[in-house]
Amino acid sequence: MLKRIGSLLGGSQDRSIKKLSSLVDEVDALEPDFEKLPDDLLYAKTTEFQSRYKNGEDLDSLLPEAFATVRETAKRMLGQRHYRVQIMGGIVLHQGKIAEMKTGEGKTLVSTLAVYLNALTGDGVHLVTVNDYLARRDCQWMGPIYNALGLTVGCLQNEGSFLFGVASDGEAELEAAHRSDVYSADVVYGTNSEFGFDYLRDNMALEKDSMVQKKISYAIVDEVDNILVDEARTPLIISGPSDQPDQTYYKFADIARSLDLEMDYVPDEKARSVALTDAGITHIETSLGISNLYAPENYRLTHYVENALKAEVFYLRDQQYVVQDGKATIVDEFTGRLMTGRRFGEGLHQAIEAKEGLQIQQETITLATITLQNYFRLYDKLSGMTGTAITESEEFWKIYGLEVLTIPTNKPLMREDLSDTIYLNEKEKYTAVADVIADLHKTRRPVLVGTVSVERSEQLGKLLKERGVEHQVLNAKFHEQEAEIVAQAGRLGGVTVATNMAGRGTDIILGGSQEKRDPGEWQNEHDEVIKLGGLYIIGTELHESRRIDNQLRGRAGRQGDPGTSVFYVALDDELIRRFGGDRVRGLLNWAGVEEGEAIDNRMVRKAFENAQVKVEAHNFEIRKHLVEYDDVINTQRDVIYEQRFKVLDQTDVHTNIKMMIDKSVADIVDEYLPDLRPETWDLEGLLVSIQNLFGATPEWANYEAMNLMSQDEIIDQLNQFATELYGNREDDNGSEVTRDIERVISLRTVDSHWIEHLTVMDMMRRGIGLEAVAQRDPLVAYRMEAHRMYQELQENIQHSIVRNMYHVSVVGQKIDQQMDSPLAQHQRNSSGEAPIVANQPAGDSPSVRTVTRTQKKIGRNESCPCGSGKKYKNCHWPEAV
Repeated sequence: MLKRIGSLLGGSQDRSIKKLSSLVDEVDALEPDFEKLPDDLLYAKTTEFQSRYKNGEDLDSLLPEAFATVRETAKRMLGQRHYRVQIMGGIVLHQGKIAEMKTGEGKTLVSTLAVYLNALTGDGVHLVTVNDYLARRDCQWMGPIYNALGLTVGCLQNEGSFLFGVASDGEAELEAAHRSDVYSADVVYGTNSEFGFDYLRDNMALEKDSMVQKKISYAIVDEVDNILVDEARTPLIISGPSDQPDQTYYKFADIARSLDLEMDYVPDEKARSVALTDAGITHIETSLGISNLYAPENYRLTHYVENALKAEVFYLRDQQYVVQDGKATIVDEFTGRLMTGRRFGEGLHQAIEAKEGLQIQQETITLATITLQNYFRLYDKLSGMTGTAITESEEFWKIYGLEVLTIPTNKPLMREDLSDTIYLNEKEKYTAVADVIADLHKTRRPVLVGTVSVERSEQLGKLLKERGVEHQVLNAKFHEQEAEIVAQAGRLGGVTVATNMAGRGTDIILGGSQEKRDPGEWQNEHDEVIKLGGLYIIGTELHESRRIDNQLRGRAGRQGDPGTSVFYVALDDELIRRFGGDRVRGLLNWAGVEEGEAIDNRMVRKAFENAQVKVEAHNFEIRKHLVEYDDVINTQRDVIYEQRFKVLDQTDVHTNIKMMIDKSVADIVDEYLPDLRPETWDLEGLLVSIQNLFGATPEWANYEAMNLMSQDEIIDQLNQFATELYGNREDDNGSEVTRDIERVISLRTVDSHWIEHLTVMDMMRRGIGLEAVAQRDPLVAYRMEAHRMYQELQENIQHSIVRNMYHVSVVGQKIDQQMDSPLAQHQRNSSGEAPIVANQPAGDSPSVRTVTRTQKKIGRNESCPCGSGKKYKNCHWPEAV
């Protein structure tokens, strides 16, 4: 069956390649004519294409000429000509698919074809890279093509934003520019996090002019598997300060260290969790001086216990994180790079800081968040390119609707991929690896060694030093440095030890980079390396994903070069230890394998393959699980952000608030006058709620008069009262000021309630798994509860906006616009001021009144003190938040 499916897929790929070939023929046929065009006529093609597009011609019909234009421009500006297979890749990108192209096939140049064609629409194209260095490099490298053709090019960096230009000496340069100007460019290069965070910040803006992103139309994602698969489990989060750090973390770090592995807890390496034994629970209860760790009043303590044990058992220094400058910095599990500024969530990072005796950083609350899956699904069209995607084709299709197409290599692949070499333990494995490298080094054949972590790189470096092997250890701490070092890995006699993903996106040329070198000297070294068999790739451990291993293998054998790849693995490697090592070890004990001897056993090799397949499936389920849950809040986020944009755009804000007022009146009447019988009416509760909502009650509102009125008459009279009261306030403040009040109150209220909603949703999600104990699907339960909470959110937003509109006061003509919104505190508007103030601000601005609580804090589930009989959270809690 599997062979049948494989043959069908293979047939589909073959048919697709044939169709692409016919399109490439059309592009090739135009080349002689385009070669004859003078520069001015060639570069003027852009204006012609844009005019034809505006007149109704679609991009598909423009493709052959547009691609021929880019190919000819690349020849003149860069001295590079697109191969046929690169033209194929460009077509695939334009079609909104993923082009799998081997390392060294020139994907950066491939992207220019689809970028140019789609930029003709005027909607802008985003080229997404894995790091700032590649974004800047590719922008400067490919910028001359776009610049010659009259397109503007921008580059987003963590430290700023830039527009591409050409200096007086003809050299490409990046000029600092405002972020909104960069997004107005035809082509924008940047990382996934820069694009994603700008999207979130735009939806926190207090003014429309503060938004920087324009239409999210088309994106090409470079190293698409890294961004849309490997990083997909980490959501983008903008957070703000919460409460002060809890010193309890230090206490639990001490407790975790005091627990005994054999007696007090049992670690589950596969699930990365720790189960306490009865002895362990007793130990903790004694240390804390409590009788029951799992009593309801101690529910927060269990969270500290879990994080402290995770930090102690599974999060190890120089593996999952490093300590630098008094801070714990995460090491990316896939790339080995340091993730500066990123923190583990849910208190885990604080537990690590306590474990290391570092200063605990302040905890935060989520202000805005989105997963990479849902951010990139916002684009009208999405495509990607990478050297390894076919193994994840199912995930790309199910989550993103992206088809993967493997593009043939320009020249036949000459690399020799050897079978894995297996040893009993890590010590034997690394000894063998060091010996092999030493032997290869004697022949001067270049070697690139891939490791899975910073710690392993340094460990191997020590072994090589003992053997007198000159080498370069790269821990992937700086993207530019790592790219430069990896680019030289093909030099004669070079030995480079790096994390598997270091320098991803960097070409390794046999003989090293040709820049600043004598051509004859480089050619001699290049030829010598080829005679030795090319670059020798050694992997020191199988990754959880075959795709990452294939990335490492792909560093050798570019453009028909010779090369070799082999992986060295051990039975106590994490992969096999977590996924089925005991059975294999028992088999080897039975077979009598001697210490230091490489294992050549078909069943053992199969066990490693199965382990990778298992963990790939496991990780896919985690990512699928993540997006299923995020899809629930994503729908809500879309509505909230649309509401915010309408307010920023001044779209029907006044009309919507008038509708909210009418709805609030109707809701109150329905609550206190439930039917047509006056004897069931709660007129006292009705008047208290009206007083709380509007800050006043109508003169006619007395029990005797209202008992003679119908429900509809009461609603009509209350609506008339609300309209008159609103009109009086508008007369006092002026229409222009009132419109500003409406805008800022609407934004502040939506923001405050949305933040609270995110917090509550996050807490619910953490605990929803317990539904499975009751034989209920947690996801279904989450969806149902999320829907109920969202309805409550919208009701609370409406009620709070209405109440705030009747309770704000103008203090002079300039006050702090941030008011009490945490979102506003995070992102101050450039103007920073507006002529209004709320009656419950946070902060000590001299132009606002500060409210001091004199009453006991009321619990959300207690009865509301207004006497309505409703729970506080469903009555007056929203405006007190």
